Amino acid sequence: MTDDLEDLKKLMDAATPAPDADTKALNIALAQKNFADLQGSRDDLRPTSDRPRRGVFSGVRNMLDALNTRAGLTASTALIAVGLVVFTPIGQNLLNPGDLTEGGVRAVAPRDDGQQVIGGRETKEEVQEPLAKSSSDLDALIQDLEVSVAPAPQVEAIEAEALSDAAAPSVQSAPAESFATGAIVAQQAAPSDRRAMRSLPVSPVVVADESVAIPAPANTEAFANEAPNPVKVTGDDPVSTFSIDVDTASYAVVRNSLTNGYLPNPEAVRVEEMVNYFTYDYPAPTNGMAFQPTVSVTDTPWNPDTQLIRIGLQGEVPEMADRPPLNLVFLIDTSGSMNQPNKLPLLKQSFRLMLSQLRPEDQVAIVTYAGSAGLVLEPTDAGERTTILNALDRLGAGGSTAGQMGLQMAYATAASMAREGDVNRVVLATDGDFNVGLSDPERLKDFIADKRDSGTYLSVLGFGRGNLDDATMQALAQNGNGTAAYIDTLGEAQKVLVDQLTGALFPIANDVKIQVEFNPAQVSEYRLIGYETRALRREDFNNDKVDAGDIGAGHQVTALYEVTPVGSPAQLNDPLRYGDSAQVNVVSDELAFLRLRYKAPGESTSKLIETPINADAASDAGFAAAIAGFGQLLRDSSYIGDWSYADAIALANATKGADAFGYRAEAIQLMRLAQSLSE
Repeated sequence: MTDDLEDLKKLMDAATPAPDADTKALNIALAQKNFADLQGSRDDLRPTSDRPRRGVFSGVRNMLDALNTRAGLTASTALIAVGLVVFTPIGQNLLNPGDLTEGGVRAVAPRDDGQQVIGGRETKEEVQEPLAKSSSDLDALIQDLEVSVAPAPQVEAIEAEALSDAAAPSVQSAPAESFATGAIVAQQAAPSDRRAMRSLPVSPVVVADESVAIPAPANTEAFANEAPNPVKVTGDDPVSTFSIDVDTASYAVVRNSLTNGYLPNPEAVRVEEMVNYFTYDYPAPTNGMAFQPTVSVTDTPWNPDTQLIRIGLQGEVPEMADRPPLNLVFLIDTSGSMNQPNKLPLLKQSFRLMLSQLRPEDQVAIVTYAGSAGLVLEPTDAGERTTILNALDRLGAGGSTAGQMGLQMAYATAASMAREGDVNRVVLATDGDFNVGLSDPERLKDFIADKRDSGTYLSVLGFGRGNLDDATMQALAQNGNGTAAYIDTLGEAQKVLVDQLTGALFPIANDVKIQVEFNPAQVSEYRLIGYETRALRREDFNNDKVDAGDIGAGHQVTALYEVTPVGSPAQLNDPLRYGDSAQVNVVSDELAFLRLRYKAPGESTSKLIETPINADAASDAGFAAAIAGFGQLLRDSSYIGDWSYADAIALANATKGADAFGYRAEAIQLMRLAQSLSE
């Protein structure tokens, strides 16, 4: 086949007269004019794949010359894309439909009806033969040579309106020399004619521009956490003090990571929030107390030579029929970063669930912020559900995040709604991306601290991943006397905004502090599991000016200590040569002594609760221990030895107990996922 083609080229070269410069220039001008005129009939073009396959040899010499170069190959592909091919033998007039000369080639424009437009006239001919041949040898070669022309592949038509002139691909005009050698020439359709191209089959040439790279979205997540609490020697430091915490955001973040196929960032794991995600069998308070403490002691599952002390607090559950009216301000982040399905759309669905829990006398307002803050919904009675839902549905995302302006307007709106005896609450819903205004957590903390004394509390709901600013969310919630939760599914929204809404919005105790004094005669070492970000100094316990955590109606709080009995082989620290600094009370069998301080809502003076800690067991302490061990595994803790995910799964299964909503079963599944991912 190669020899035949070479012979064909030589014969065509010999039969073709030398080009004339003047004729060549004239042909170029005529070709451009003729091609522009032909574009007006594009709607009548027949698909390229249906074009007759014979007759192409009338210009085969020119095509072969053109295909010898890379430019020729590119140009030919572009012509297939627009469904028009022009052949020009050297020395002949260039495709003037009304002026076909001896030795020329007629222009063939295919039509949908099977006809062809030749020289401005219609014909039923299916094959257009050359009007003259250069030699008998050329005729013989053409008859013997078989060329298969493959149809152009069909691709989905592109809507012309979706293309801009700047973005549309262009076909560069061939230089004048290309015409002289018979190269194939194409011109891009004008923008006004692109609509006619919808029905054309396209053979696309995709050229990757390696200089243009699409970067992956940057992960700017920041988590509020500290290094795990160390083991402390009781004789040197017998007192442990911290603020309680009822947040659960960390557990939801851990679940989101695992269900998306990767282990969470260890900094995202706050063990106390994982433990407090679940409820336990604590007795309700009596004698008018805001909450009832419960203490139990069990063996540590990851170290049989130590013990776990579990401290549980159960908040009272007032009659909801007697609760005061609620003034609720939704402060919604509508910045550009919220424009994702798991952010603003999920937020809208979540707040729909929450509205069902409000009473007609409650009031709702909506403030948004993105570049600037705005009041989307003025204070409206919760009974006007349609008005509130319509305001939610109209929200869209775009712009930067003016968090400070939004907070200021939300607090001002809440102040305008305040009435004597009402509960005022701002609920901030955001991905935490405060990139305009007060973006520093410390400055935000000071701003919120100045506002909380007015009686308006702030809770924070996080949505989405990638730029979740957990540190900012924690600073806002902790200093706004509110809670922080992370909403990754509608099921989590049901748990936080429906099942636990009362506890989140109606406080029963403020500035709750826990202080535990360990007895050196019974406990040689101890370690608080979690609460690293809630640590307080010993002197802060009695200082009512120091802010601490809050408990809502029906809330539970759980804290775990791992303690080492005196004489246990698990003791990590060697005894001091010159003795301990503390005086040992050898007459007491108590492991420790528990003190609690809290303020009733609206009061400035704290109340004190005290109780000893003895070796009392509890029936459901095992599941809390399994979750605590799970969290430590995720943090790669050095304190759990060879204890594994398999051990955590076995313990959780054995102590799962009642699981009305399936939360504990879900936790076990997450342990199994973590086990597989860790391998």
